[in-house]
Amino acid sequence: MLVVDHWPALDRPLLVVALAGWVDAGVAGAGAVAALVEQLDPVDEFATFDLTDWCDLQQTRPTARFEAGGLRVIDFPRLDLVAGNAGRDVVVIRGPEPSLRWPALAAEIVGLARRLGVTQAATLGGMPALVSHRRPVPVLATATARSLAQELGPLRPDYVGPTGAQTVVQRALGDAGIPTAGFWAQVPQYVAGSPSPPAVRALLRRLAEYGGLDLSFGALDARADVYLDRVEEGLAARPDVKEIVDRLDREQAALPDGDALVSEIERFLRSQTDE
Repeated sequence: MLVVDHWPALDRPLLVVALAGWVDAGVAGAGAVAALVEQLDPVDEFATFDLTDWCDLQQTRPTARFEAGGLRVIDFPRLDLVAGNAGRDVVVIRGPEPSLRWPALAAEIVGLARRLGVTQAATLGGMPALVSHRRPVPVLATATARSLAQELGPLRPDYVGPTGAQTVVQRALGDAGIPTAGFWAQVPQYVAGSPSPPAVRALLRRLAEYGGLDLSFGALDARADVYLDRVEEGLAARPDVKEIVDRLDREQAALPDGDALVSEIERFLRSQTDE
């Protein structure tokens, strides 16, 4: 199902994957890869992955549009593959999560990664969480190897249950020897259903640190400021909801942030070693 227009010449690229469907609170993953592609130079759309036979079309419906001249066109579900440079070479895979054949999809992506010489990969998404929009968006990570987990910082080790195709792809890449991190922005539950520029910004910053990308955040900073003002305006019109958010904000403020907690644990472990 992979249709390649041409193979780009890349030097040890970073692969970034975002599959929308099962969960992407605040449209964080899809928004982050869109913002990333906007900054790639050049933007090289080199391949697509046709998902027509791999999707339940009643759940992931084709879309209709008009071309010039009034011609009706149907676009069936697909993954878009884009390459470019943002301080280093990058390959992006984005689109809907397929309904079927996840192991086959993961194998296709692993083969593609090997063909392009990928040396590092990341998956992006958003999770609803009991956090306040007034605080920096936490980004938790998962990893395909213990050594990588030790480098990533705050981890998400406590979830056991249903998962998505993106996690299947992450595991397959790791099994193929390609270090792969999964980054999950923790989006406030009460705004998880709408696009969240702060979550997009937080994910992209974490990705830039992990992959050594050279990215600009000025436009995202401006969008985040406007978004936060609108959320506060909405809460002002709903005092009952604002009271709950205020309480959540106070409770979160009383907890150490992830970096502070990690530092505290490291100090404790060193003290035990010194004794």
